[in-house]
Amino acid sequence: MRKWRLSDEPISVDESEDYLSPEIRAQTRCDIFLGYTSNLISSGLREIILYLVKHKHVAAIVTTAGGIEEDFIKCLGKTYLADFNMDGADLRSRGMNRIGNLVVPNDNYCKFEDWLLPILDTMLAEQQATGEVWSPSSFIRRLGKEINNEESVYYWAYKNDIPVFCPALTDGSLGDMIYFHSFRNPWADIGYCSRHPGIERIVQKIKESWDDHPWWRSLQTSNRQRNVNTKWCRLLCIHKHRSRI
Repeated sequence: MRKWRLSDEPISVDESEDYLSPEIRAQTRCDIFLGYTSNLISSGLREIILYLVKHKHVAAIVTTAGGIEEDFIKCLGKTYLADFNMDGADLRSRGMNRIGNLVVPNDNYCKFEDWLLPILDTMLAEQQATGEVWSPSSFIRRLGKEINNEESVYYWAYKNDIPVFCPALTDGSLGDMIYFHSFRNPWADIGYCSRHPGIERIVQKIKESWDDHPWWRSLQTSNRQRNVNTKWCRLLCIHKHRSRI
């Protein structure tokens, strides 16, 4: 996958003139869409994901609401290594929460709220002034800018202009805060429809060549046979997309 170049493929009869040059074909590589669920940020592979995003090894990210907010929460407060067998109810009574073998103080979520609410004030004012509705992707990008912390996955996504797609951004603490924020500041809906052109532009050229690739056909067949449960993380959702280095 990472070694693939367009020069590995024969030139098709309907090839675009932009990709006829041997030099360009040798420099055109595979884009990777990285998909993961929130547990990999909360208690899994956050540092590995950060490395991939920081060093531009992925072209786009697709994740859940928890995969967004837990990254920022870890930047704002400490998470402690504990044990899988610790009693969750007992920890909760002492103002702590267990995520796998990690313990997160309640105060971390308060810090997240204190950090987020002034940003929502500013974003709402900008939306009202310009009339441009925030999409989930632009919302996440703005938070990545505001966190300004090199330990954040989404800080590096912002810095490296890597788009982040979250189909259910409000399905978590972020959604609660936007909802309660709307009581004192009427908040327009986040524009879910406006996110589609972004992802469609990225994958527009995929269907042209990738759907017919034997590897992709075999993957589709294998997934159908296994009846893959979409709740499981698909760590590397790989798509071939023509883009220059």
